Amino acid sequence: MTVEQRPLRADARRNREALVAAAREVFGAKGVDAPLDEIARRAEVAIGTLYNRFPTRADLVEAAFLPTLEEAQAVLEEALACEDPWDGFVLFLERSVLMQVSDRGFTEVCSRTFDPGSGLEKAKQANGSRMHRIITRAQEAGALRKDFRGTDLPIVFAAATATPDWRRALGIVLDGLRAR
Repeated sequence: MTVEQRPLRADARRNREALVAAAREVFGAKGVDAPLDEIARRAEVAIGTLYNRFPTRADLVEAAFLPTLEEAQAVLEEALACEDPWDGFVLFLERSVLMQVSDRGFTEVCSRTFDPGSGLEKAKQANGSRMHRIITRAQEAGALRKDFRGTDLPIVFAAATATPDWRRALGIVLDGLRAR
């Protein structure tokens, strides 16, 4: 049994959970470059405990955001399950924008590249494939303009999240994306 496979003692498990919860809060508010000492303080552990549990910032970011990427996967699956491809596309964008406006860290995780072997990057690649299917379905149904590409999504997200009234902004963007 390796160190990674050994079950954690109860206190070590609590510390790890506290660190992940604190990281979600701090990264969500300040982004993934937020000070690690603030996370340790919020989790009520020493900075050495943080580094013992998470040797690199990337390890902590992955622990904090992999569950969020799994939530995003569920949204994508729900969008793919919509009978109407346009409704699926809209659902995907609405939920994705909501996740981004409420969590700065998630936005940064989505826009950055991580080690190709990391769980984060693998989850992002799998989610990217689902996004591509959502886009293709809506285009094949004649609902989404044919020149829209997955590489245009950052433009959509930037436009929709640039204002506090993100729903209105997204509505304007969706009007522009609808096939005529």
